[in-house]
Amino acid sequence: MDRPQHRAAVALLRPFQAFFELEASGGVVLLACAAAALAWANGPWADTYVRLWETVITVGAERFALSKPLLLWVNDGLMAVFFFVVGLEIKREVLTGELSSRTNAILPVVAALGGMVVPALIYAGLNLGQPSIRGWGVPMATDIAFSLGTLALLGSRVPPSLKVFLTAVAIVDDLGAVLVIALFYTAELSWTSLGAAALFLAALVAANRAGVHRTPVYALLGLGLWAAFLASGVHATVAGVLLAMTIPARCRIEGEEFLERGRALLDAFALDCEPGRKVLSENQRDAVASLEVACLHVEAPLTRLERLLHPWVAFAIMPIFALANAGVMLGAGALSAAGSNIAIGVALGLFLGKQLGVTIFSWAFIRAGVAKLPTGATWRQLYGVSGLCGIGFTMSLFIANLAFTDPAMLESAKIGILTASLISGVYGYAVLARALAPGNRK
Repeated sequence: MDRPQHRAAVALLRPFQAFFELEASGGVVLLACAAAALAWANGPWADTYVRLWETVITVGAERFALSKPLLLWVNDGLMAVFFFVVGLEIKREVLTGELSSRTNAILPVVAALGGMVVPALIYAGLNLGQPSIRGWGVPMATDIAFSLGTLALLGSRVPPSLKVFLTAVAIVDDLGAVLVIALFYTAELSWTSLGAAALFLAALVAANRAGVHRTPVYALLGLGLWAAFLASGVHATVAGVLLAMTIPARCRIEGEEFLERGRALLDAFALDCEPGRKVLSENQRDAVASLEVACLHVEAPLTRLERLLHPWVAFAIMPIFALANAGVMLGAGALSAAGSNIAIGVALGLFLGKQLGVTIFSWAFIRAGVAKLPTGATWRQLYGVSGLCGIGFTMSLFIANLAFTDPAMLESAKIGILTASLISGVYGYAVLARALAPGNRK
């Protein structure tokens, strides 16, 4: 590859590498918070863990006040921001990323589809005809932070295409989870609230069509959309994804215009440069202010919001969610809970179902000539990635909270999720480590 082509390839991969590194390091924080939650819920201060998340917090005043336990503020409020960022990632991938062309998208899409269908069927087969059948959506999800974090442990031995494949699978998986939540885990509907949500969504679409790029406009309308969904019976986090779909993905000025403006402003700035001068002249201040505006206009709101919010999601929102939801009390009833059809169905769905679904669906479409293996990757390596897809954690815990109102059923589901996620992580890592070892990369 010649130097211009090499530089172009590096430039294209840089945003993805930054995303991958952030997800990987975020997975470490997530793991630490999950471990802390387990230790806290089973330690001498277990009662404080329960009391903390049951604390009722009121936001607003009088008729417009919302009172909810802290746990629900995390699951309904903070997680709406998480789903908003997921929505931004999905939109970006569809417009300019790995999912932007049929050739690139087909393999991760079918692999994710297989990784959702087979786990759900395994769970349903073990819980058919029982109230616990509501949990069929729990083993469908892949945790992007933990799976990429585990893959990162293998370092530079992992082909970049395999990292892209796993990221794309997890993003499609997230989209599937959002659809499952919206369609199947919805309480009794309030049509009045849904009508209000439709009006807010229409206003957001109109703002996008009108070329509005001001973040506060989308923030205020998005808050109204979230409140309407909260009262509608459809889970409020769906509002986050819908809001993301309305965020403008186009910049106000093109790259060439930005270069021309930037060079002219830097030239104007240089005119007043003097050795030893530490205070900017009026002309320099004007040039800096104009350059800031140009920088703002050359970056689309979608990419800017994703860049600004992603660290908050990776290092604050998801760890707080783990701290609030991973605290399974492993008391005397934990053994019987682990042997229930719920726990076994979730565990087998995540560990076995993900491997079978991702691998078989990928094999079928590649053999049919519709898709092809990621560049530089082998079947062993793809199978190892299918093992990592069994790390459900965040989204699985989230769906479990929607599926089960009975505490015993929820505890069984959490035990299945934590067990399968741990085993899948270790197994997937071991398979990949062996597949990436010298002499086995064929």
